[in-house]
Amino acid sequence: MKKRILAMALFLIVSVVCLVGCGNQTESEQNTDSNANSIVNDSESNASQDSEESNVPQGGEDSSINESDNAQPSGDISVVYFTSDISPEGLAAVYEKLDWNPTGKVAVKLSTGEPPASNYLRPELIKDLVQAVDGTIVECNTAYGGSRSSTAMHYQVAEDHGFTEIADFQILDENGSMSLPVNGGTVLTENYVGEHFADYDSYLVLSHFKGHAMAGFGGAIKNISIGLGSSEGKCWIHSGGNSLTNPWGGDQTAFTESMAEAGKSVSDYLGNGEQIVYINVMNRLSIDCDCDGKP
Repeated sequence: MKKRILAMALFLIVSVVCLVGCGNQTESEQNTDSNANSIVNDSESNASQDSEESNVPQGGEDSSINESDNAQPSGDISVVYFTSDISPEGLAAVYEKLDWNPTGKVAVKLSTGEPPASNYLRPELIKDLVQAVDGTIVECNTAYGGSRSSTAMHYQVAEDHGFTEIADFQILDENGSMSLPVNGGTVLTENYVGEHFADYDSYLVLSHFKGHAMAGFGGAIKNISIGLGSSEGKCWIHSGGNSLTNPWGGDQTAFTESMAEAGKSVSDYLGNGEQIVYINVMNRLSIDCDCDGKP
């Protein structure tokens, strides 16, 4: 069992790169200070690289940021940054490296976590970053029952888990759904998100990366497809575009392809990806689901 968990963790670390569209992995140059953590561009493995260093506060210690000359954005290739510093300072450093300038009203999409035991991102970890962008934390109701299937109960969960203490909070589908077109889809032609999705101009997507029994992995793609889907939108994706009321019994391939297409519709709507950015946090990893409660 321990070997299985170790193998799964190693596979997750390699696979997180795929969620944001960049399939190559880098080896970062090590700082001579053994306490330093590195933030690196994702680039071709084993490529020789020249680094520019700058100091960023990391919990009271200085930490270098190594930036590869071979990892500049080109065409459809994304740049991925990594830090081993899972702390408020580490999140702030990664966000600054993204050099993203949100406009208008900013939403921070995350999972509020299913009671009673769940591995959602803790408010104390994300508080500084959420407040730095003046963000409103947003979520949608679930389609499978439980404590987050109704708006009133979901607001209570958000309060119980500490999110309403650090920022404004809104259930996007508290008043129903709105439809987004899926351009170029093979399974879906439209995607149903919460009606208040359009109230926000920019989205910071904070995903707690993990395994998932149905999706394979839960990260950025799931967070903007299933996560931003209204209750009926979740059913629509799960059923491969066949039902707005029943999330069960759909074809597995149609489900995963629908997730990708729904995510694309969200990115397309937000300025063809210009007004949405992603940070994945890999701690308290669980094999099956955050709601499993056993990291």
